[in-house]
Amino acid sequence: MSTAIVWFRRDLRLTDNPALLAATAQCDRLIPVYVHAPDEEAPWPPGAASRWWLHHSLSRLTEDLQRLGSNLIVLQGPSRERLAELARHCRATHLFWNRLYEPATIARDTQIKTWFRGQGLSTASFNAALLHEPWTLRTGKGGPYRVFTPFRKACLADTPPDAPRPAPTRLPPLPKVHGSLPLSALGLLPRIRWDTGLGATWTPGEAGALTALDTFLADAAEHYDDARDRPDRRGTSRLSPHLHFGEIGPRQVLQACRHATPPRGIEAYVRQLYWREFAHHLLYHFPDTPELPLDPRFTAFPWSGDPAPAVAAWQQGRTGIPMVDAGMRELWQTGWMHNRVRMLTASFLTKNLLVPWQTGARWFWDTLVDADLANNTLGWQWTAGCGADAAPYFRIFNPVLQGERFDGDGDYVRRWVPELARLPNRWLHRPWDAPAAVLQQAGIALGTDYPRPLVDLGGSRQRALELWDSIKAR
Repeated sequence: MSTAIVWFRRDLRLTDNPALLAATAQCDRLIPVYVHAPDEEAPWPPGAASRWWLHHSLSRLTEDLQRLGSNLIVLQGPSRERLAELARHCRATHLFWNRLYEPATIARDTQIKTWFRGQGLSTASFNAALLHEPWTLRTGKGGPYRVFTPFRKACLADTPPDAPRPAPTRLPPLPKVHGSLPLSALGLLPRIRWDTGLGATWTPGEAGALTALDTFLADAAEHYDDARDRPDRRGTSRLSPHLHFGEIGPRQVLQACRHATPPRGIEAYVRQLYWREFAHHLLYHFPDTPELPLDPRFTAFPWSGDPAPAVAAWQQGRTGIPMVDAGMRELWQTGWMHNRVRMLTASFLTKNLLVPWQTGARWFWDTLVDADLANNTLGWQWTAGCGADAAPYFRIFNPVLQGERFDGDGDYVRRWVPELARLPNRWLHRPWDAPAAVLQQAGIALGTDYPRPLVDLGGSRQRALELWDSIKAR
C-alpha cells in the first residue's frame, strides 16, 4: 500500500488544498502532520498574536480532519528529523506539501526535498497560497517588477489561475502513529491571558474564513471602493489572517469575487489581492528587504535611533495624537488595525518620530494576527518611502487631517480613546488646540487624562523633509 505524508504548514484548510488532493488521488493511506519548528523561520518566527491564531487554527483543522475520518499528527521539530522518523515508522512512500515563499522557509524546504528524494521517497510541492508564483512573472528586460501597476497588468495577462477545487468528502483512515503531541504541548497560547480581545474579535479556522468571505460579499463588497478608507466602518474583508494561515486560498476569494453581484466595489478589492501578490513577488526577488531598504539611499538616512520612551508611547497608544493612539490601541486589543490607520501610525513613527521602520515592523510582527513577512515588509517600506512603489518620502501623513477626513464623526477615536469621548468633533482630532473651557467641560486635563503630543506635527514634518534632502541625491 502507498502511504502519503501531507505536511501542513500555512495551508490549514481542506478546500482547494493541492497537496492534500494529490495525496488522496495517488495514495492508499494518508498521514496529515503539522511539525512545529519556529526556529526554522528565524529571524522571523511567528509572533505572539500569530501563535494565538495558529493554536486555534490547528484545533479547527484537527476537527475538520476528524469529521472526514482522519486526524492531525502534531510533532515538534526539527522538521526533517521528525518527518524522517514518521516516514520510517509508517513506511511512507510519498511526501507532499504546499509551498511557502519566505527566504528561510524556501531554503529549509529545498534541503528537505533534496534529502527525501535521496532516500527514495516521491516528494512534491504545490502552490496553494498565490495566484501567480513569484518566479513566473518578469519584466520585458527579464528582471523582477518593482512597481505595482505594471506587475498587476502582467498578472492579468498571464495564464489565469486554476479554478479552486472542492475539499475531499472522505479521507482514508489514519495508520497507527506514535508520538503525536497534544496541541497544548506547543505552548502557543499566552501564559498571561492578554488575548481576550482576540477571542472576542476573530474566529480562526476554515469555517471562520468562509463565513468572513460570505459576510464581506453580502454586507461590504458593494461599497468597498468608498468605505475601505473608513476605520469607523466595517468596510473591509478582514480576510488577511485567514489568507496568511491558508484557511482560505486566493483562488477561492478571486472566484467568489468574480461571481459576486452586484459587481460594484469588487474590482477595488481584487486589486488588493494583487497587492498581496506583489508583496510576495518582492520578498522572493529581494530577500534582504525585511531588514534592509530596497532604496539603498536609505542606508544612510540619519534616523534618531530607537528612543525608548517615544517608542513605548507609540506602542501603548499614548502619543497624544488621537488617530495614532486609536490605531495602536485597536492593534493591542484585537490583533488587527485598519489599513488606513496602519499607514498613518507607521508614517508617524518613521517620519515624525524618525524611528527606523524596522522597529515598527517588529512590533507589528508580534502584535498582528495577520503578520505576514511579505505584506509587513512591503507596507513598512512603502510608508517609510524606501521600498518598491513607495510613496515619496515627502508624502507624510497628517493624522489630524486623516482623522477629520476618514473619521469625521469621531466614532473610531471615541471607541478606542474613550477619555476623549466628550470632546466636540471640531477638537477631537487635535485636542491640544481646544480652548481651555472646552477641555474642562469634556473632563480632560491634557498631560493628566490624555497626553500632550510627543512632537509638533508641523515641526517634525519639516525636520523629516530636511533629512530626506540630505540623502536624496545619493
